[in-house]
Amino acid sequence: MTADLSQIVKAYDVRGVVPDQWDESLAELFGAAFAQVTGARAVVVGHDMRPSSPGLSRAFARGAALRGVDVTEIGLCSTDQLYYASGALDLPGAMFTASHNPARYNGIKMCRAGAAPVGQDTGLAEIRALVEQWSGRGAPAPAARPGTVTRLDTLEQYATHLRSLVDVTSLRPLKVVVDAGNGMGGHTVPTVLAGLPVDLVPMYFELDGTFPNHEANPLDPANLVDLQRRVREEGADLGIAFDGDADRCFVVDEHGEPVSPSAVTALVAARELARNGGQGVVIHNLITSWSVPEVVEENGGTPVRTRVGHSFIKAEMARTGAIFGGEHSAHYYFRDFWNADTGMLAALHVLAALGTQDRPLSALVSQYDRYAGSGEINSTVDDQAARLAAIRSAYEGRDGITLDDLDGLTVTAADWWFNVRPSNTEPLLRLNAEARDKATMTRVRDEALAIIRA
Repeated sequence: MTADLSQIVKAYDVRGVVPDQWDESLAELFGAAFAQVTGARAVVVGHDMRPSSPGLSRAFARGAALRGVDVTEIGLCSTDQLYYASGALDLPGAMFTASHNPARYNGIKMCRAGAAPVGQDTGLAEIRALVEQWSGRGAPAPAARPGTVTRLDTLEQYATHLRSLVDVTSLRPLKVVVDAGNGMGGHTVPTVLAGLPVDLVPMYFELDGTFPNHEANPLDPANLVDLQRRVREEGADLGIAFDGDADRCFVVDEHGEPVSPSAVTALVAARELARNGGQGVVIHNLITSWSVPEVVEENGGTPVRTRVGHSFIKAEMARTGAIFGGEHSAHYYFRDFWNADTGMLAALHVLAALGTQDRPLSALVSQYDRYAGSGEINSTVDDQAARLAAIRSAYEGRDGITLDDLDGLTVTAADWWFNVRPSNTEPLLRLNAEARDKATMTRVRDEALAIIRA
């Protein structure tokens, strides 16, 4: 029977329930298809701490090797450690992870050599077609010479590379609580921070893909509660939370209050511009705060606004030669990291910014957090297009208001803006609103929600 991959091959990756939706036999076919579509003679493969990850990863490596491709397995790693290996070794790569999804899920994030993304328009559709074809008629014929499978530990080199991109030589002592959520941050953080004047307070560093303490998804405020409490109890300078595959980082200040990812984007942008002589393009998606382009321009840079999603950010970074990019989802992209996203490098920037001056983090980030934001609010709707049309009708033609369709619908006035985007996978509309003061933001948010939920 031909496998139905429509439910697991997403816009940017493969993701589904194991073994209900996919298993090691399909992983082997994905390995063979990845080898054929990339045309590579060698690839690198890594995996997270989920119970199904080692087996799926080995099956993928086996499928690639049967097609004559040499495979370098780096074993347990974060997603950005896999991107490091892809960049440093100049090889296509595959990371087995389902990021922040529950334990029964797993997936594959794939990239070409130099960590260039593989998505629907850059190879994933072809990979899916091959896997479906082969699953219906049997595996492809093996190559005349099977490839080799070798092991390589890249953790130390990854940590050294990250520290080479941030000056951490003159930090004052800092007490830092890190919540790894039983994910891959527990594997990478001790090595990356080794030797720094950091009093590290680890939380949930035990690698456990069943996530016994809380979901490894810091975007949900419920999953930050333990970190916030511990920061206050310890009198720490800050707290950092990573998601399951440790490619995103979230920050809380010395009071345990969350620091907006837009404020982190603005802070890192200012530092990256300073590293580059006050020049360069910085990419930000259209739901980041107004603070981000303002700070970029104040520091001599050129802000470029783009759609939400890593494929759009990475494409714009490549097109413009941008030095940095940030998303409100806490993905941070660096030119000096092959345009790939790395939460660990963003965390090092925050530590360096805090540790080279005397103010607490709350005071430091206040200059980058200038407006009142709603956060992302999801609404289940029967007809996404009809609700978007109703919003357009309500605001179109009003004096002083502009509309644009870069990603969903953005409505902008002198003192506020909001964006409404449809989910690609669920019957949801996602609202983000911001204004110059909280009262205005609340009014604008509630007015938009009333139309969305009418």
